[in-house]
Amino acid sequence: MTIQEMDLPTLDYETADSPGEAHRILADARAQGPVAMGPHGPEILSYELARIVLRDDRFATPRGLGLTAQGIDSGPVFERVAANLLSLDGADHHRLRRLVCKAFTPRASERLAATCRTLADELVGRTVDEGFCDVVADIARPYPVPIICALLGAPATDWPRISAWADDIFKIFDWNVAEDADDIERSWSQLDDYNDGLVRTRRETLADDLMSDLVRAEIDGDRLTHDELLMLAGALLMAGTDTTRNQLAAAVDVLCDRPEQWRLLASHPELIPSAVEEIMRFWPVIFTTLRTARVEVDLPGLHVPRGASVLVNTAAANRDPDAFDTPDRLDLGRANAPAMLTFGGGIHYCLGSHLARTEMVEALTVITARMPQPRRAGPAPWRPLTGISGPQTLPLVFDPGH
Repeated sequence: MTIQEMDLPTLDYETADSPGEAHRILADARAQGPVAMGPHGPEILSYELARIVLRDDRFATPRGLGLTAQGIDSGPVFERVAANLLSLDGADHHRLRRLVCKAFTPRASERLAATCRTLADELVGRTVDEGFCDVVADIARPYPVPIICALLGAPATDWPRISAWADDIFKIFDWNVAEDADDIERSWSQLDDYNDGLVRTRRETLADDLMSDLVRAEIDGDRLTHDELLMLAGALLMAGTDTTRNQLAAAVDVLCDRPEQWRLLASHPELIPSAVEEIMRFWPVIFTTLRTARVEVDLPGLHVPRGASVLVNTAAANRDPDAFDTPDRLDLGRANAPAMLTFGGGIHYCLGSHLARTEMVEALTVITARMPQPRRAGPAPWRPLTGISGPQTLPLVFDPGH
């Protein structure tokens, strides 16, 4: 039975009033079956089926990611996205992945832990005397770009303009690319020009940073080209900035309503790494990832024709009661649970997952210790649950002086 022939429940959670309401909508649909028809096509909702699709090489990320769904299949922005590591599949993807994977090990990410902790301490320290901040504007938003810059070897004086370029480039994840294309292309070109200088400098003088690791990368005489180094530097900024900003704000958003768990993490920071896994399962900022069938694929209860696309709803899969006990409860001590799918799976499992975990752990260690007794000082609405979501603002009052 094809997707079109199935009597699927309809699903629309993107305009829900809150993430909690969105998860309730997803749960109702998942209870009716593992697949539902969403506004952009069929969505995989069960953990097992999501895991199968993410790991099955008969599915690929569509060329240009989700731009074709917006009617964009050519032009400068489309070609840039199509050439990005996030969009590649097959032999090209396998080659690049092999060359760069050693630069993204847990050990490589750990060397930035002190940088993450120092930066988080500085950002939080600006707010502790007053005992009030907007977590989004004051902490989460400025946090990741300096870390990415340190990773690439960019000087601190360049953080503001790199952050501004990133803001424009991230518009490719919104459903408004046709109107934003000029801004995206202009900023991406400026970022490429900047990274061109970084690459040339590192080719002449290697250092202890990711760009140097990428320049060194070699397998059987194969090395990354200059253009590939530019692409990977841009991909890292694109993939590692807005996700971290929003996931950190989302973590504070969910923890500030659970004071006992906030206190637990403050007094036992050794629990924070496992807490990060549970928070990203329970309260993610990315709900879906798109896959296209390269050939006809028969899945349990579903036939996907060649060329058909499905959205893997990892947020729904992460709350599947067939995979997780009491999935709608945030349990920071959750044990023996299957791996959450927020970082994806298979050959497109997030290369930067180790860095993202390090960033989250170090920031939450500082935040929970230095911002005790947090209380909301106003509403914290989320952006629409398309692309990368998260709190737009998160005003927080806490006991000052720590």
